[in-house]
Amino acid sequence: MKQPEASLAIQVLPKTASGDEVIRMVDAVIAYIKSTGLPRFVGPFETTVEGDFDRLCEIAKECQRICIREGAESVSTYMKMAYNPTEGVWSIEQKVAKHHG
Repeated sequence: MKQPEASLAIQVLPKTASGDEVIRMVDAVIAYIKSTGLPRFVGPFETTVEGDFDRLCEIAKECQRICIREGAESVSTYMKMAYNPTEGVWSIEQKVAKHHG
């Protein structure tokens, strides 16, 4: 199996008046990430997605835009990215499988 070229862990924190609104906006971001069809892992603080580097950069940008379109006045985003275009990076499965068996 070919290793993914890149892996992105992303956490969005939309600024809004209500905690319920934050959850709704974060859910919209997660739904978008799921809609990409890329391998992903939703955790309690961040969502990890893996694939092509350029595609992940586009996904990261769209996550900001979703929060604003959903009504956030601003959004803070925390991201971690691993990128290796020649050998690939460890997959989500390689990182977490032994902990979820």
